[in-house]
Amino acid sequence: MLNRRDALRTGVLGAIGAGAVAPQVPTSAAAVPESAEHVGPRDWERLAGALSPASTLYRPCGSVYPSLALPFNHRYDAVQPAGIVACATTGDVREAIRWARSVGLPAVPRSGLGHNYAGYSTTTGLLLNMARMRSITATPRPGSARSRVYGPMRVVHDAGTVTVGAGVTNGDLHPLLEDRGTFVPTGRCPSVGVAGLVLGGGIGFSDKMFGLTCDRLSATTVVLADGQTVEAREDSYPDLFWACRGGAGNNFGVHTSFTFRYEQFEGTVGIYRFRWSLDSVLPVITAAQQIAQDTVGDKRFHLRLGIGTRGQTRPQIQQNANVNAIGQYYGTVEELGAILAPLLDIGTAEERARNRASIRAVTPGEASVLLSATTPVDRFAAKSAILDSRTLLTDQQVSAAAERLLDWPGSGNEDGAGFAMFALGGEINRVSPDATAFVHRNGLFVFAAETSWADYDPFGVADANLRWLEEFYDDIFRGRPPQHSYQNFPDPTLKDWQRAYYGTNYDRLVRVKRTYDPTGFFGYPQAIGS
Repeated sequence: MLNRRDALRTGVLGAIGAGAVAPQVPTSAAAVPESAEHVGPRDWERLAGALSPASTLYRPCGSVYPSLALPFNHRYDAVQPAGIVACATTGDVREAIRWARSVGLPAVPRSGLGHNYAGYSTTTGLLLNMARMRSITATPRPGSARSRVYGPMRVVHDAGTVTVGAGVTNGDLHPLLEDRGTFVPTGRCPSVGVAGLVLGGGIGFSDKMFGLTCDRLSATTVVLADGQTVEAREDSYPDLFWACRGGAGNNFGVHTSFTFRYEQFEGTVGIYRFRWSLDSVLPVITAAQQIAQDTVGDKRFHLRLGIGTRGQTRPQIQQNANVNAIGQYYGTVEELGAILAPLLDIGTAEERARNRASIRAVTPGEASVLLSATTPVDRFAAKSAILDSRTLLTDQQVSAAAERLLDWPGSGNEDGAGFAMFALGGEINRVSPDATAFVHRNGLFVFAAETSWADYDPFGVADANLRWLEEFYDDIFRGRPPQHSYQNFPDPTLKDWQRAYYGTNYDRLVRVKRTYDPTGFFGYPQAIGS
């Protein structure tokens, strides 16, 4: 193993202090992305020398580089970074940003695996991989905290705080819940980074009960474009703290840690998993939307509703087409069954029996596993909307969606295509739209239309899937979609994305951007102020 001095002398910039063989600095321009051709070997050596021993600089010729460069959404796998810094400390992030500015390269953070629907966690510049920053520190609240019983569940509200590093994923927090009953509202996809989730809002199966992930944030450490490190909270950099709660990632700086208020659980929650053939799509969507309206103020009940299919041939696509609903409830299974009664009366005898049997009481840890699901794998795209009481789907829209679903061109991706509707309300809607950057405080659902295809699918399959997604979305909304969209489901084809994602909060976000990143160092096609 080479030490740091040897690495710098020989030009080997690898896993110093990480127990891996260090990659060689390329000397030919052929291995360097076009945007980095002006950056020479000595520049890269200077960056390596500024990093902590626990960090690593990877270059395109190394054996580890390909796996780190590849985003989870393979749709953007052609975007290759000139270099990747696996950051271990806030100081590494600071030095990487200062270096990138000095050589004229963009610096883009990746907190998870690169799930971004629009590929905004990719770059031809310097990629900051945050996966090594996985610390989790829980601090119980001193004194007595507020406790309340919800049926078989006892909740100690605001029981303490938990501070997590920027590389922590939803799945990393599961042991806290399973082993200690410590809970922070996060998303259902275990591999998604908490950083990207919280910065764009953060929806999940407990957001109606405890608020969005961004609503639980009490502080965050941010490295700004000039390399300055600040801690944003209500009483320190309050304008930046406001913007971080819903203003989306890679806009104002690189976040290295987040502190959340957590709940303490003891007991069980009710869960359900319903499924019908597509023949029941009209009564199911109608009944579920009515339930969502009736329970919008009931923070204990949550619903995710959707239709979908998968397959490569027309018979497979028709056979797999279905309508489904899943969710959880902080109360008894008897109360949950009463809420879901209109849905339990729909479908064949077999479907009704199966759906009723799915209602059961489990621990919160078990619920997080049973209700978890990854985002689509390989290659995927999405279009979103925020539905309120005036824009809920009509029978005509649902029929159009079902008809177009059966016309899906197919792919080798098991995740298939369809739409999902994630209920809003409860604590989410009790926050004023201008209290945080997350403006969508009057909705009933986050609506997401998705399609996916596999790495090995023929080239034309991708084009066919993307055309279908546009047609699917247009058929549902008849060319006039709702005004707002969810910023954590970014759509690179969205025209008025500024108002769709941020509404009346956008102008204030631009002012914050100009304060903390006046030169626009952090940027992408839908960045604040672009």
